[in-house]
Amino acid sequence: MSASIPPANTDQLQSHPVDGLMRREAIAEMRRLSQRNGRPLDETRLAASRARYARRQSLHATLAINYPEELPISAHVEEIRGLLMRHQVVIVAGETGSGKTTQLPKICLEAGFGIGGSIVHTQPRRLAARTVSSRIASELGTEPGDVVGYAVRFSDQTGEQTLVKLVTDGLLLTEIRSDRFLDAYDVVIVDEAHERSLNIDFLLGYLRRLLARRRDLRVIVTSATIDVKRFAEYFGGAPVVQVSGRGYP
Repeated sequence: MSASIPPANTDQLQSHPVDGLMRREAIAEMRRLSQRNGRPLDETRLAASRARYARRQSLHATLAINYPEELPISAHVEEIRGLLMRHQVVIVAGETGSGKTTQLPKICLEAGFGIGGSIVHTQPRRLAARTVSSRIASELGTEPGDVVGYAVRFSDQTGEQTLVKLVTDGLLLTEIRSDRFLDAYDVVIVDEAHERSLNIDFLLGYLRRLLARRRDLRVIVTSATIDVKRFAEYFGGAPVVQVSGRGYP
């Protein structure tokens, strides 16, 4: 898979008059409007995109998002949400048991992401993608495969209403072949980045280049505390949120 990324002008997507379309159709329409003789998009496709956006927006508004007080990350919700609104990349450092894996997608939803494009959350292993998606769905009071779903090799439990999608690192890399700008997503969460597998390294390298061309994209990288400085420097001095773990007798 080539790592080259063609140019795209998506800086003003959030305030563009095509707001109200799913991101894929919004980008296509923006490109058409920027060309004098651009061919108009199919009206049926545009109407379907607006209807899907409206359904997802209504679903998003009904979600009751709460954070378990016993999780250390719950004390950092406002800080992380604020950083997401001001920065493209946020590094979250937390030990096992801090709650970062299950709560970060909910913070993204509360910040308003996940409507025009989904929130994709990577996991190193297929079992983790399935179990984490079920846990988040339960905390949101929804059924697995509805608002929160997962996609792994040979199994896709997602739909048009899926706002949060759990995938393996390898599957997201496969998606890049057909969606080079990751137009299907508002936020990419790379979990357990300190494991430094080949898939994770390639994905982080691709995302760093893509960020310059997709100013509206948000990336969250989670890591054990030992590697935080390196990840922050790699993304140009990205802000870091330190979250403690939980101790047990």
